[in-house]
Amino acid sequence: MVGLRVDFGLLLEPLGFIKVLEWIFSIFAFATCGGFQGETTLLVSCKGVVNKTVTAAFAYPFKLNTVVFSAPDPKRCGGTWTDVYLVGNFSSSAQFFVTLAVLVFLYCIAALVVYIGYKHVYQQNSKFPLTDLAITVISAFLWLVSTSAWAKALADIKVSTGASMIPGIESCKAPGTTCQFASVTSMGTLNVSVVFGLLNMVLWGGNVWFVYKDTNLHNQSNRISPSPGIYPTQSGV
Repeated sequence: MVGLRVDFGLLLEPLGFIKVLEWIFSIFAFATCGGFQGETTLLVSCKGVVNKTVTAAFAYPFKLNTVVFSAPDPKRCGGTWTDVYLVGNFSSSAQFFVTLAVLVFLYCIAALVVYIGYKHVYQQNSKFPLTDLAITVISAFLWLVSTSAWAKALADIKVSTGASMIPGIESCKAPGTTCQFASVTSMGTLNVSVVFGLLNMVLWGGNVWFVYKDTNLHNQSNRISPSPGIYPTQSGV
């Protein structure tokens, strides 16, 4: 049975400290994206209705094409108002980003348990550092891909929920009907989620070096490469 040797001092070393930051930043990444709820609002004037507020509520995972605006009145503007949906389905990018953040969060917990309680086992078995290195490299790459995809999706979400959507609404083109854009919920937290995605990418990318130093690959390269030194002078005969 492997003995537990708890040493919280390892959290102050680069490997442990960066892992704590990765754990914290992953929480912010999936919380700021996955916890978002908002709505976009129009002012509609039509038959028997003047400047009636209609809203469409949207949230993670941002399947906007399933979100419908409320009708201006029970008579639906004399029958000229049909169901109006937002445009776009951005769930794949949003779910990719959040799922990665959750998986990274869970991995960081497992890694910290190993670092704090079983660092001696981690150092004695070469497979653990190599596995840690592989996961770190893959995670850094996935943060780059998922953050880029989510940033693009967020830009499209802003377009689909902003004033530029009005020309595409057929009900607003009916005779006697006018639509004006009123407001949309601030997406500052979603902008923050992209920032945390970039920070995670930098953290995991930078951590590759510290994890690599614990592998036998680094030790082998040190043994192979000649190290500079001062050679003793030979005395003449």
